[in-house]
Amino acid sequence: MTVFRILAVLLCMLAAPAYAQVENQDYKKLNPAQPLAATDQVEVIEFFSYACPHCFAMQPHIEKWAAELPKDVTFKRVPVSFGRREWGQLSRAYYALEATGDLSRLDDALFDGIHKDHRPLFDEDNLAAWAGERGVDAGKFRAAFESPGVTAQTMRAEQLSRLYTINSVPSVVVDGKYLALGKTHEEMLQIARQLVDKSTAERKTAKR
Repeated sequence: MTVFRILAVLLCMLAAPAYAQVENQDYKKLNPAQPLAATDQVEVIEFFSYACPHCFAMQPHIEKWAAELPKDVTFKRVPVSFGRREWGQLSRAYYALEATGDLSRLDDALFDGIHKDHRPLFDEDNLAAWAGERGVDAGKFRAAFESPGVTAQTMRAEQLSRLYTINSVPSVVVDGKYLALGKTHEEMLQIARQLVDKSTAERKTAKR
């Protein structure tokens, strides 16, 4: 092989996207793959719980990571309980804060309340009092917390965690079919980003 051909091969290798290629090492493939809410966009889901210390540690990393995703990628979060009543109350709190329009403002604060302030925010009374201290109308919060809509969303979240075979959190799933692995939060998110690129390339190939 001539020097020029070697250089050309090396340049191609450098230009090629670095995908997470090793199944069961970098990622797990979900079987069956799950249908997407928006089929024209790559979908990323973070399964989490406010009660989970690992999710608390992951939060600042994934916030920055999600903000840097391409515009044709949708990112959503799904709170899970794994059948634990206290975690289920926090799942309801997530959707109740979303309903009152306070989620983005109090998302990090709810993590902090549990893991930094050690508040027992695992039932409606304590959650409503906590939300009231932070400027949320406690009556509106309770109404949202107890509403059929929040009940349905919470039940759907649990159903999704089972369909996606989620057994630990935080977990990041890409495009309904790839579960990112990794020994650290940073590594998991790096692999998830590679899986986003992998899914985007697969979609382009399928359209040809």
